Amino acid sequence: MSVQYPDSCLLQFAKAPLQGRVKTRLQSALGEAGSLQLHCALVDYQFRIHQASAVSNLELWCSAEHNFFHQLVEGTGVRIVEQQGRDLGERMANAFAKRLGQFNRVIIIGSDCPAINGEYITQALEALDDVPAVFGPATDGGYVLIGLNCLNLTLFSDIPWGTGEVMAMTQNRLNSLGWAWKELSALPDIDRPEDLVELPSFDELQKIYC
Repeated sequence: MSVQYPDSCLLQFAKAPLQGRVKTRLQSALGEAGSLQLHCALVDYQFRIHQASAVSNLELWCSAEHNFFHQLVEGTGVRIVEQQGRDLGERMANAFAKRLGQFNRVIIIGSDCPAINGEYITQALEALDDVPAVFGPATDGGYVLIGLNCLNLTLFSDIPWGTGEVMAMTQNRLNSLGWAWKELSALPDIDRPEDLVELPSFDELQKIYC
């Protein structure tokens, strides 16, 4: 399948679907099995949205080997890559280091924000024509998307991942580097029980999950 931006690559990060290890903050509302089911539905939904939109090259970067990922990409030609690193920052830095040697623009997204669509990715790629970094802020203080056309490891070291301080601390790092950046509209992650109200607007995801 040809893509709109062949010089760019979108990396979808996803955790291996292991019961009790994913969507842990939702287990009080959904239980371990329900949280696992939602996690799989979110990964599946996000993958199919971007595979169908064909905005850029797409790869699935997984926390560990799992048959779920192979079933998901079967017949699509999408590459599965295992993440390397001790924490999220190191894993993202390693992914950018590998792919920025092959592509002019690289974007990383998670699998927890079903609102990210092809138009959002297009906005991020176009921003990278003007600045070295682009972010999709999360409504909880993190970010749902990061895109770079060059790499500085300062952006990924000693960040309190999973907290509401991530975006603010990253902005401070960008300022210290003297980098310009752009921010897209803020979007919600589906991480906490109060985030579940965001799901009904995504009819296709609801069909998978329910």
